[in-house]
Order: sequence, then structure tokens, then C-alpha cells
Amino acid sequence: MNLARASNVRHEFYKAVWFYLKVVWPIFSILLLVIITFGLIIAHLEGWGPLDGIYFAFVTGLTIGYGELVPKLGVSRVLAILLGFNGVLMTATFAAISVRAIEVTVTAARKEE
Repeated sequence: MNLARASNVRHEFYKAVWFYLKVVWPIFSILLLVIITFGLIIAHLEGWGPLDGIYFAFVTGLTIGYGELVPKLGVSRVLAILLGFNGVLMTATFAAISVRAIEVTVTAARKEE
């Protein structure tokens, strides 16, 4: 595959990702809003700063889990578990968008051959 064609295929992939991201944006934005909201609630309950709570929420939701912020209260821990499920759903949504964009791009590239 020459460089011009490879560049075109990448461009088509990014266009497809953007298209499908716009389709699921309402769902994706709700998932992001839940992460931020839960992070702020946990920060308030645990006595952390708001940015620490949002940071904790994304680290937990994306299943990274550095462990530098650990909720002590039971309610905060339950919210952290829900954050984990929410983050897995968000990651799966983005993965599904990427897979669909690859399918569309490969199909279009095969038609051009």
C-alpha cells in the first residue's frame, strides 16, 4: 500500500470515528457527566478537593486505579463501584465505535481495489 492510499485510509477511519461518536454523543456525554458528578459527590463526602474527586472518578472509571486516593466511607465505596461499571460501559462504547469505524473503512478500501 502506498503512502497516499494509507493516508486516505487513515483519514476515512477518523471520519468514521467522528461520525459514530456524534451518533452516540448523548449517551457518551451522560456517562461523562455521571463520572464527574460521582467524583464531586465522593470528594465532598471524603473531604477532598473537587479536582481530586474528579481525578479519582476518572482513574477509577477508566480502571487505572493508582490507589493514591482511597474512599473510606461506605457510601463513597459504593459510588466508586458504580464508577467502575460506568467507566467500563464508556470504554466499551468507545471501543465499539472504533471497531465499527474499522469495519466501514476496510469495506470502503476493499471496494476501491
